[in-house]
Amino acid sequence: MSQHPSTYSSSYSDQGLFDVLKRFAKSIGSETVHKALCLWLVIRDSNAPAWAKAVAVGALGYLISPIDAIPDLIPFIGFTDDIAVIAAAVVTLSLYITDDISARATAMMPTWLQD
Repeated sequence: MSQHPSTYSSSYSDQGLFDVLKRFAKSIGSETVHKALCLWLVIRDSNAPAWAKAVAVGALGYLISPIDAIPDLIPFIGFTDDIAVIAAAVVTLSLYITDDISARATAMMPTWLQD
């Protein structure tokens, strides 16, 4: 990745995330969809500190941004960097991804993984 994920915060929007999930959920896989939804829920969690929300916004902004280390439209490898950034953010924020947040993300997944 050529830049720190926080530089992608300006690319983040709820609608942008939902558009990416709608369009690419099957390409990025159910595990990454779940992780992205967990990050989205951390942003909305009143108990999460500002720095944690900033990490989540930066990682989701990276997922949304069409300009990143590996262009998303390259078959098979286009989302490799995005998946790594999302996974790193989830590890960083593991204390704030509660069982409740994980369960809520799981409940939301069918919306994005429909046939």
